[in-house]
Amino acid sequence: MTQRQAAGAGQTPAPAPPQRKILVGLGRGFGGALIFSLPMLMTMEMWWLGFYMDRFRLALLLILNLPLLTILSHYAGFEETFRWRDDLRDMAVAYAIGIVSSLVALSAFGIITLAMPPGEIVGKIAVQSVPASIGALLGRSQLGGGKARPEGGTEQASYASELFLMAVGALFLGLNVAPTEEMVLISYKMTEWHALALIVLSMLLMHAFVYAVEFKGSDPALPPGTPWWSAFLRFTVAGYAIASLISLYTLWTFGRTDDVSLMQILMSVVVLGFPAAIGAAAARLII
Repeated sequence: MTQRQAAGAGQTPAPAPPQRKILVGLGRGFGGALIFSLPMLMTMEMWWLGFYMDRFRLALLLILNLPLLTILSHYAGFEETFRWRDDLRDMAVAYAIGIVSSLVALSAFGIITLAMPPGEIVGKIAVQSVPASIGALLGRSQLGGGKARPEGGTEQASYASELFLMAVGALFLGLNVAPTEEMVLISYKMTEWHALALIVLSMLLMHAFVYAVEFKGSDPALPPGTPWWSAFLRFTVAGYAIASLISLYTLWTFGRTDDVSLMQILMSVVVLGFPAAIGAAAARLII
């Protein structure tokens, strides 16, 4: 009797073999790595970062990516996990996918060749592997897998998970534009009034993105009847603060704060905080 006949007879179909589940998860991982990191893989500034980026800051970014991937795996990994040991395994797999996909793509584009010094090749792959590894984990939720699930059932745990996912979204989208020259140019063209208006616009869009507009998947961890100002303070204001801190760290990592005045750094944070805030709001809907 075939699987379809068994289902028609009221019997439960046989589960998919474990090997197939692993292959499907890996396929989604590679797909997510390419889809989410392709804009950065084809950005000239990201290529140059792998060449001249401060090695301490690059190493710190790679190290910080390890716990980020581990926690993200708990919410949107390749499979349902209930032990941190499984999340560590998923983190290692995601990082490996990020490295391999970056190596293949950069080689296909002719960005890295055997004629280059080993340090340049490693640097270019390393800086690209961060967004690619995040994309590998997000590929599960975006390419047919399960959505992120808050750990535990308490409101406090749910709130913490929401803020973490917002930080991931802010970092991911911020990485797309932080290395570009256009981001610096915008910050120089803006006045203080432009910056204030952009802050207000960023927060209004965040709030509308998640609460006012009924996107599918919007599920704020707030009980029914919660006042709008409570949601605004707990999620929008907190989310924008997280996006701003992520923006500042990203700018420092890529050397955008070196030999720059404090006012110009603040302007750059406001500029980068705009896409980072959108990424933070969108993360709550898609991860």
